[in-house]
Amino acid sequence: MNTHFDSKDFRGALGMFSTGVTVITTSDGYAVKGMTANAFTSVSLEPPLVLVCVGKKAQTHAYLEKNKTFGINILRESQQELSGHFAGKCKDSVEEQIQYDYHEDIPIIRECLASLACTLWRTYDGGDHTLFVGEVKAIQMDDGDPLLFYKGAYKKII
Repeated sequence: MNTHFDSKDFRGALGMFSTGVTVITTSDGYAVKGMTANAFTSVSLEPPLVLVCVGKKAQTHAYLEKNKTFGINILRESQQELSGHFAGKCKDSVEEQIQYDYHEDIPIIRECLASLACTLWRTYDGGDHTLFVGEVKAIQMDDGDPLLFYKGAYKKII
């Protein structure tokens, strides 16, 4: 075990854990705001709770705190460009193709593998991140394969 590691080493170790890819969506009152996140997990079945970790410097962070509602959109294998778009690699061609449905003013991206509409249940300090725990109010699901992320790259189920 190496006790002398830096943030790059830590990030590399965490990248060894393969994850699905989600886009967290909310609104600024006029437009959809969102970010790509792989720090997402279930918390509880009763009540239905999920957790997403958001960097305190992320633009979406302030909207989540203010709105207290958000969508979690689990991306399908074919939505890699959508992931990149919400990760800051914005392309007008991708932006123009994104379609949303709304559940009580919570923007949900159409055609995702699954989507969850959440209200904020609790927040917890997590160092340079905030842990947002949401109570799931509505879900939608579809069939397909997930978009996966491992060692800093997108992967496919073989």
